[in-house]
Amino acid sequence: MSNIIEKFLDDEISSQELYESIYDFVTSFHIRSGEFEANYYIIKKMDSDNFFIFPENIYPDNHREIPHCISIYKDRLVSLINAHARKQALVIRE
Repeated sequence: MSNIIEKFLDDEISSQELYESIYDFVTSFHIRSGEFEANYYIIKKMDSDNFFIFPENIYPDNHREIPHCISIYKDRLVSLINAHARKQALVIRE
């Protein structure tokens, strides 16, 4: 598994509330495209099935830096999110 995805899961799927918010964004048919701003990572929904995940650094002078990015398909992302949430003993949505 990509190091970016591992770090994303560790940083962002850390509570039931965050898990549910991210899961709902990823799986919603009512959101065709957009961004979800988590604690450190941004999930960019390109369409209903394709996502970019990247960390975003914003500096005091409003300079924005995206050091790396990964693309992932919805089914794989949902599977990884649920697997990580299960390890955290969170209540899983299926």
